[in-house]
Amino acid sequence: MGRIVLLVTSPRLPAGLLTAQAWDIVRSHPVLAAVDSDLTGALRVAGASVTIIAPDAEAVLDAVAEHGTIVWLGGPGGDEALAREVGLRLAREPARAELELMYGSWDPPGARLLDVVTVMDRLVSPGGDPWKRQQTHQTLAGYLLEEAYEAYDAIGAHDLAGLREELGDVLLQVVLHARMAEDAADPWNVDDLAGGLVDKLVRRNPHVFGNKHVVDVDEIIENWEQIKRVEKARESEMDGIALAQPALALAAKILSRARRAGIAVPVPSTPSEVADQTALGSALLGLVAVAEASGLDAEAALRSAALAHAEAVRAAERG
Repeated sequence: MGRIVLLVTSPRLPAGLLTAQAWDIVRSHPVLAAVDSDLTGALRVAGASVTIIAPDAEAVLDAVAEHGTIVWLGGPGGDEALAREVGLRLAREPARAELELMYGSWDPPGARLLDVVTVMDRLVSPGGDPWKRQQTHQTLAGYLLEEAYEAYDAIGAHDLAGLREELGDVLLQVVLHARMAEDAADPWNVDDLAGGLVDKLVRRNPHVFGNKHVVDVDEIIENWEQIKRVEKARESEMDGIALAQPALALAAKILSRARRAGIAVPVPSTPSEVADQTALGSALLGLVAVAEASGLDAEAALRSAALAHAEAVRAAERG
């Protein structure tokens, strides 16, 4: 009985990167494919016999009758239509051949990120999307914040499906900025971005990637901050705080940094009345200090209270 081996490979890996089992079979039996590709070229260079034929079930079965065993090299989509057609034919005529599926390579985790980079390159390159080609890091800055807020909303709503979509939009912004940076006077690309992130994660987690022993999560956080201070060579604990974040979050970050550094600076007390902007700001800072010391999120608390108030207003409107 003949044998058809449907060899499926990942289109995201370099041509010729196959398992030992796949290399054994393509060197031992004729290889058929619907189109020429980098992979068919690599197989020929390695001494395999590769023939391009129409993706037709009868043609494949004829090749089996001639050679006994043949390898069908699946295209990027796996040639599911041909596999289905051959399978139906063999279901009616089982004596003609056996059909076997073999994975010569497969996508590693994160492989679809390569597709994101490829698509974004097409969109930003000449002939791509005119709108994206007109953007700068400055014109896109607001979109990055907007997408991050939408992801934050999905988390607050416990909407995992929505979070998946919103994080995809955040990733879009990251990859778009990285692609635009390739055309800068001092260029860098998405691999530079990812490489820097990997180095940072390894460097700041010596309890995982090194020999550092830690007792609890608090010690992990303290180690992270110590390593970060050395890396940044900051003169003040206040250096590096994102000043563009919302005022309540900014205040909480400043207070948190000061507390972790053991710097005791008095915060305003909460007055019974406020007469002007300065007094109001001091009162709010005092409330944020109370919240931070209690482990509460002032930004989330105010947001929750504001949304509850909005719902109460809607209820009053409905009468």
